[in-house]
Amino acid sequence: MIMRYQLQFLFLLIVTNASFLHAQEVDLNNELDSGKQKPKTEYINYTFQSSRIINGHSIEIIPKGMMDFRIAHRFGTLNGGFYELFGLDNASMRMSFDFGLAPNLMVGVGRSTYQKQYDGFVKYRFLRQSKGERTMPISAAIASSVMLTTLKWQDPTRENLFSSRLQYAHQLILARKFSEGTSLQLMPTLVHYNLVTKATDPNDILALGIGGRQRITQMISVNAEYYYLFPGSRFEGTTNSFSMGFDIETGGHVFQLHFTNSRGMTERTFISETAGSWGKGNILFGFNISRMFNLQRKRR
Repeated sequence: MIMRYQLQFLFLLIVTNASFLHAQEVDLNNELDSGKQKPKTEYINYTFQSSRIINGHSIEIIPKGMMDFRIAHRFGTLNGGFYELFGLDNASMRMSFDFGLAPNLMVGVGRSTYQKQYDGFVKYRFLRQSKGERTMPISAAIASSVMLTTLKWQDPTRENLFSSRLQYAHQLILARKFSEGTSLQLMPTLVHYNLVTKATDPNDILALGIGGRQRITQMISVNAEYYYLFPGSRFEGTTNSFSMGFDIETGGHVFQLHFTNSRGMTERTFISETAGSWGKGNILFGFNISRMFNLQRKRR
């Protein structure tokens, strides 16, 4: 009798353990299946720290609902010597307001003291570098600008048209972030003048820009940009624009300290009208200050 109860107990123990082991196996399989999630698309951020490399556009877009208030200064040339305090006695300024309208769309307006220019632009990013489920090796955007010069007419007695004050610039921006610290960008550019000074001057200026960023610390990076003017696409006495400097990020501010041979701060002036030479000391010190503001109402 006792033997029969022992056998029944042993059988019940075996069945219970088998059920427990089966339940453990099912739970383990469920965990493994849940771990096999589909890869998500991860978009690459902060190819550059600002929407401008130095003078020209970067691939970055101001976030939707944000406004970027920017003040850019360019002083005189360093070869002015101590008499002009190495250029600090002479300065030009551009003040601008840039707005993020959508995740990949921004617009901006600005006013420069140099040649008393007003300018506006729109920038749309149609490709974004990503990895994961959807892999895209580069980011790409287009930027179009219009510039208005309001200097007094040189000859007010002749017939002067408002359209003669207008210039346009169109850029294709191709960028890639190679690592957390290294980014490169190409900018094929067309600058169009409705009116040029001489009959022999080209109305269309073709240039190829290249820009880069190398991060040094979490908050500081070295930036550089260069614009090459193609043969037949330059005015007499002009040279290629080259700028380099530092980006310093402090919370909502981005400070850009740089040296450049370009006095102007719009596409028309720094791409097609740069006359200074680095070799001759025609180098200007400048800085940009960027401050972001949130224009969206906070939800209660």
